[in-house]
Amino acid sequence: MVEASPTVHFSLFPTPLGDCGIAWCGDMVVATRLPDQSSAETSRKLAARTGGARGEPPPSIQRAIEAMTALLEGEPTDLTFIACDFGGAEPFAVEVYAATRAIPAGETSTYGAIASQLGDKQLSRSVGQALGRNPVPIIVPCHRVIGAGGKLTGFSAAGGVATKLRMLAIEGAQIGEAPGLFGDLPLATKPQ
Repeated sequence: MVEASPTVHFSLFPTPLGDCGIAWCGDMVVATRLPDQSSAETSRKLAARTGGARGEPPPSIQRAIEAMTALLEGEPTDLTFIACDFGGAEPFAVEVYAATRAIPAGETSTYGAIASQLGDKQLSRSVGQALGRNPVPIIVPCHRVIGAGGKLTGFSAAGGVATKLRMLAIEGAQIGEAPGLFGDLPLATKPQ
């Protein structure tokens, strides 16, 4: 007798960024999606990626949705309680996701720092590639990982770096060095 494979479901939920998506199997999150140009597009892309069907989130997934929504509303929320299934990811990527999940809301790290944490700073590019394939953005906060010196590099979600900046601003994260006394003045009015 062939055992039936578990069913994946998904749902959209409103946030200040727009309608985000979440897909789950049982109590495990298998995918999330930041908003696309429309809710219909977000839904279509999440369904295509997961093979899931729309469903009503069970209590554990509803708690995950509430926590992600709170984070995107500016509350410093810890999402490490959310159970995720990284079954299709390479072991190195799973390590990158764990290191990234440890970055608190409102803080940032660099690709190089995560690579060093995992044993080899030369793996910075591999860290970036793993985060580019992140199946659960928001839960694995890849938006909190920036380039050396505060450089904002590519972000694969709709809206690219602008979305990354918006998420970091919502969290109150500072990028790069703290502004000096006249740091927030336009260049034309800064003292020479």
